[in-house]
Amino acid sequence: MIASVGAVVTAAALLAGAHTAGAAPVPAAGPGPVATHEVEYFDGPGAEPRHKVVPAEAPARIARHRAPAAAASPAATAAAVTAVQETGPVSGRLDLVVMGDGYTAAQQADFRADAQATLDSVFAIEPYASYRGLFNIWLVDTASSESGISGDPTAGVVRNTALSSYFFCEDTERLLCLDTSKVTAYANQAPASDIVFVIANSAKYGGAGYSFPTPPAGASYHGVATMSSDNAQSYLIGAHELGHSIGNLADEYQYAGYGAYPYPSSDSVNISVTPDLGATKWYRWLGEQDPTGSVIGAYEGGDYYETGVYRPTSTSLMRTLASTEFNHVGREAMIKGFYAYADAVTSTVPAGTRVRANQKLSVRLAPVTGLSALKLTWYVDGKLVTRATGRLSVTPAELGATRGGRRVTATVTDTTAAVRDPAVRAAATNSLSWQVR
Repeated sequence: MIASVGAVVTAAALLAGAHTAGAAPVPAAGPGPVATHEVEYFDGPGAEPRHKVVPAEAPARIARHRAPAAAASPAATAAAVTAVQETGPVSGRLDLVVMGDGYTAAQQADFRADAQATLDSVFAIEPYASYRGLFNIWLVDTASSESGISGDPTAGVVRNTALSSYFFCEDTERLLCLDTSKVTAYANQAPASDIVFVIANSAKYGGAGYSFPTPPAGASYHGVATMSSDNAQSYLIGAHELGHSIGNLADEYQYAGYGAYPYPSSDSVNISVTPDLGATKWYRWLGEQDPTGSVIGAYEGGDYYETGVYRPTSTSLMRTLASTEFNHVGREAMIKGFYAYADAVTSTVPAGTRVRANQKLSVRLAPVTGLSALKLTWYVDGKLVTRATGRLSVTPAELGATRGGRRVTATVTDTTAAVRDPAVRAAATNSLSWQVR
């Protein structure tokens, strides 16, 4: 059984132009509109990623298994949902849905063990390790009719599975695709889904990353990552892809022959179009020794192009899976992304409600660790009440708010040294307020 795996995993980068993080499904040319996605995949454990347009649905010879009707009929009980980790309300957490494919009903214990191992590996990487408490994790049972995955070991192998996962997608052996409509039908049975992680029952190396600036039809998630269960390096696909879907990080590798960067700028914080060290987006980190073993500077090549574009370090997890670390710039972006989904402070007393002067206001801090450094402060009508700093339970009267109309606010700021940009610090701050009646 999976223990409290504070967890996460994730999704991927698409190319809507190489300088952006994602693209919505587009119709493919042909006699009728066929939804497609551009996905990222890896040819091998130490390989740089590649991109390819793939169909949203599996080929007819593979897509035999019918998905549950849960999206259309909430009363349908096609799959059981288990809370692996629930650290707060879905409105204040990043909700990860984990499901397997190619596991029969009799192999669900195997799926849970494989999920445990994969998540443990991902969460050994910072900043996932420190911020796992910002996630809820849900396991959705997706029992398949047959064990294993289509395309394993050879292209001609076809198996009837819940999500129609298959290797040799678009004639690319290591590219592990699936049917996104079936993923949506299962994901919608969880209380919430921001990211979906699919573990395929296979020892063959492979995976793919799907990322959606706008969720697919009927879905709430923004990314799907696929990876094989029993290959020791496949978990790095998920770790890399979450960098795109949560941190909005660009790939830091380049392709031979791509030449000069054609865009005037990039939306991603880890890509700069200037070699001027003082003008790079990461100037606050310049000269720092980095977790990747590099020194923060301006290294030419990135976002798929060879010249005229710069990255913060010589290597990182966003450049190659031979590296197992994010650089300082990537860590900071990931922390900002975590807080875009999750809140560091929650309360059972709904924010915005009117409360009595003697009513207890109790708050709970997210169970983050390591790099994080949460600071709780209290305010009355915007004025700091120093003596209440760090207190998890107070009454308005104890803060001096005894009259009706006074406003009480609890604010939590993550003062982590992993953040240097004031804008990110502001994003890592959230508040709850109540009015005294």
